[in-house]
Amino acid sequence: MFQAVANIFRIPELRKRLGITLLLLLVYRLGWNVPLPGIDPQKLAAAGRAGSDNPLINFLNLISGGALQQAALFSLGIMPYISASIIFSLLVKVWPALEKLSKEGSAGQRKINQWTRYATVPICVLQAAFTVRQFTGQVNVGGGDAQTFLTFSGAEPGFSLILVWVLALTCGTVFLMWVGEQITEHGVGNGISLLIMAGIVAQLPQSLLASNLTPALSFLISAMFVLVTLGVVFITKGQRKIPVQYAKITRGRRVMGGQRHYMPIRVNMAGVMPVIFASALLAFPPLLFEWTGLTGIAHALGYGQFLWSILYIILTYFFAFFWVALMFNPVEMSKNMKEYGSFVPGIRPGRPTAEYLEKIMNRITIAGASFLALIAVLPVVLSGTLGLPDVLTIYLGGTTILIVVSVALDLVDKLNSYLVMRNYRGFLSGADDKGRRG
Repeated sequence: MFQAVANIFRIPELRKRLGITLLLLLVYRLGWNVPLPGIDPQKLAAAGRAGSDNPLINFLNLISGGALQQAALFSLGIMPYISASIIFSLLVKVWPALEKLSKEGSAGQRKINQWTRYATVPICVLQAAFTVRQFTGQVNVGGGDAQTFLTFSGAEPGFSLILVWVLALTCGTVFLMWVGEQITEHGVGNGISLLIMAGIVAQLPQSLLASNLTPALSFLISAMFVLVTLGVVFITKGQRKIPVQYAKITRGRRVMGGQRHYMPIRVNMAGVMPVIFASALLAFPPLLFEWTGLTGIAHALGYGQFLWSILYIILTYFFAFFWVALMFNPVEMSKNMKEYGSFVPGIRPGRPTAEYLEKIMNRITIAGASFLALIAVLPVVLSGTLGLPDVLTIYLGGTTILIVVSVALDLVDKLNSYLVMRNYRGFLSGADDKGRRG
């Protein structure tokens, strides 16, 4: 592994890409320390206006690297763009016009990406208005006056200042969207994913210092973090390989085909999307019932409660099957296999193949959804049994660990492809890899 790390800096192109990536990530961290106009972050934190028991707000604060808590320029992070991307990913599967456009190659994908950027702006405005509402004290968290977190004395923020905050938050997210695209094009890895991972990792040291853990508990948490990470890596990389046989075709004196390959199907094909959908959907009912005066129902649906955990597991299973059903079409796959002269040994082409693939996909999805449900409720279980704060247990499960591990694995794959392309031994080289420097 150390040799592979040393080989990274021997490739000029890779050195340049890594430098650009680190520079843009530094810009992202610098923007995290730029407060909104007229706001004193220290006064805001002291007033308790940035905190909330809403898991959606806590999640947004985590992936923005704490910017939401500090009322910084990048408070919204990159989540509005992620939301727009998810919306268009779903629309591509249910809207025939978009599905046709997605099949036109790179030109169609560029058009969809352009519409995704346009859709990010109104989503930014809505989320910015929601965030500003937290700042102005309309959702009372700290119990103080609005001017306690302002750098000037006087009345509560007026419309002009609120409009400046909304525009600043929107521009911050649009700038981060541009930074992410520059990392993807000129750096290493997926820029949007790297920004999310950077925000999560940046909060880890602060969470550890604020928890005041004993040495024994620190060792236990470290061991659990390693075990959970190994489990996430195992499931993320896990595949079910379906054998596919290509029919023999005789053209003149040449016999083509007849080879056997494998169709890899990931165990966790839905990735982190079911957990994101479930957590976002469960974040709004407590606020809605609290605003309508039904505090008892709001408390029962609060984060970490028994009813919340049961609904979280059910929604995780539902969205896992829903996402796989949108992205995996066994009828279309069996049709393509038949057109290209391939078949699954022992299964007739056409409808029997589609039923066989759907049966396998359902079984694999059950395993993947069960793992996602376990990871989703793990922070709640650890918080209840060990008495740890939620800000620390969230790193041992839920969306956080899935995002960090998935992005890290993708980054390692990208670096490994550069190394292997330049005839260097990569990170993932096996015993039969004889790659050497050319």
